[in-house]
Amino acid sequence: MSEDSSFYVYALKDPRNSPAAPFYIGKGTGTRSHDHLARVDDSLKGQRILDIRDSGMDVLVTRLVDQLTEIQALRLEAELIAAFGTVATGGLLTNAVMPSGLGAKQRTAVTVPSGAKEKAQIGLSLLKDAVMELAQANPQGITNSETASLLGLRSDYGGGSKDYLSYSLIGLLMREGKLKRLPSSKKHVAQVR
Repeated sequence: MSEDSSFYVYALKDPRNSPAAPFYIGKGTGTRSHDHLARVDDSLKGQRILDIRDSGMDVLVTRLVDQLTEIQALRLEAELIAAFGTVATGGLLTNAVMPSGLGAKQRTAVTVPSGAKEKAQIGLSLLKDAVMELAQANPQGITNSETASLLGLRSDYGGGSKDYLSYSLIGLLMREGKLKRLPSSKKHVAQVR
């Protein structure tokens, strides 16, 4: 069986600059590159889309590379985000790779290679998406232990805390208002939006 190579990496570009400058890099299949324009959210990216439209222009959507596997697309997306940088780090892109309020503490004794933080945040985003899909598929709720086990997130580290990663993911999703804990239960359910 051959690998699915239907993924691509794309850029949303601002035509008000010459040449048009990218303000968002993403990966997807099908119509993903145009979904941002059909359903504009309230993110920094969404605000840029509205600003471009308000100026009487259209966002340019450019497929950068086609016929990729998902892993290839993820790697290229991460590399491009790292290369262009995010607005939060003084770069061009509106990609929201760092949840607000997290990671603000700098540790001067630790060297963080260029792009490593962005790659970690892309991975975090994918992990949170997987937990949300699990929660949405199980309206009766999911426990932390089920999440760790079923998504392969359980650690085999020698310590006793084998489910910390999934617990952290659930905590982040609760903070974002996407999951809620059922009263008097260990189960978490997806919030209806």
